[in-house]
This record gives sequence, structure tokens and C-alpha cells, in this order.
Amino acid sequence: MSASASGPTPDGSVAKLIEIAEKPTLGQRLISWASRPPGRLYIPACSVIGLVLLFEDSVPAGHLPTFFVGLGAGLLLAGMGALRLGIALAVARPMIRHYWLRWISAPLIAFAALGPAVADVPLQLRVQASAEQLLELREEVADPTTIPRNGEWTGLYSLRSVSETDGVTHYEVADAGLFQPAGLAYSSEEIPVGVFVPGQGSRIYEHVSGDWYVWVDH
Repeated sequence: MSASASGPTPDGSVAKLIEIAEKPTLGQRLISWASRPPGRLYIPACSVIGLVLLFEDSVPAGHLPTFFVGLGAGLLLAGMGALRLGIALAVARPMIRHYWLRWISAPLIAFAALGPAVADVPLQLRVQASAEQLLELREEVADPTTIPRNGEWTGLYSLRSVSETDGVTHYEVADAGLFQPAGLAYSSEEIPVGVFVPGQGSRIYEHVSGDWYVWVDH
């Protein structure tokens, strides 16, 4: 008698067992997921979002697309991390102790990104790296004159235009500002911040460093 006639094949037995096996519940799936430390996708995803947030902060008054990407993805990753940690603390504390470095990686990445962003370090560094070329462009502008730039790069910024008004040079940065046009301003005289300045229209200024400011049109 052939082996095939004597009974089901091993593959058939495995398939039958899989078919009749009880499927895990949602709670069991969550426990299984949280019992494993953050892995190869979660930590790199946190790093990418951290870089997105640093780039967004380097744009005067923010950058709308990266702001929404960073905010949405950051909240999603933070929520996933909090849920995972809460379940792991309840059912898998030894895994946290054993893989502690992987568990603290995401908070460290968040701190490394949010700390400099809150202090405007990315903006200050990008302005400093572009300052020489921006000042060279300033020499070409007379008061009161506006020169269109049409997205040409000067230093690390793509500019829509550059203008001079009452001794203040305004650089309109492409795609800068969350809801209103924005850019950089240079003035050897101190500019009042947080208020409308006479002769400067509807612009509000915020100090960056040295003689550099961010302006936003209101």
C-alpha cells in the first residue's frame, strides 16, 4: 500500500491543525506586540520624524507640509509607544529590563529633536550658514526696492523676493510660514519684536540672533 493511501500527508495534517486552531483575540495580539521591545521599524521611524521636526524649525515661522507630517506622525508614534509601554509594564516587565536600551531609544530621539527645536537651534544654524550670501544679496537692493528671486537659492534658503524698507532688508523665503507669508529680516538697528513696527506694514518680528529676525505677515 502506498504512503498516500495510508493516511493524510504531513502537509495536510499541518493545514488541518492551522484551520482548527483558535485565532488569537485582539487583547492577545496587543500583549504579544507589547511584549517585544521597539524594533527595526519603530526606532528608525522616530528618527525620521525627529529630522522632519528639525527641518520644520529651520524654516522661518515654520513649514506647513512638514509641520503636519511631523505633528501627525509624532502623535501616532507617541501614542503607539505609550500603549506599548503600558501593556509591557503590566505583563512583560522582564523584557523592559532586558532590552532597556531599545525601550529608551524613542524618548531619547524625541528629546534630541524637541530640545534644539524649542531653542530654535536649527533656525539659528541655518541662518548663520546662509548669512554671508544673504548679506551679499542685500548689497544689490536699494531702499525702497523689491527684487523678485522666483525660488532661487541664496545660502540654504530658496527666496521668492528680497526688499529693503527703512533700513530693514526682508527676504521672503519660499514656502515659509504656516498660514501667512514669512521670511528673514536683517537690520543693524534693533527691531521691536511681537508688535507692528511703524513703516513696516503688517509684519511682526521675532529675534533669531545678532542682527537677524524672522518676520511674519499678519
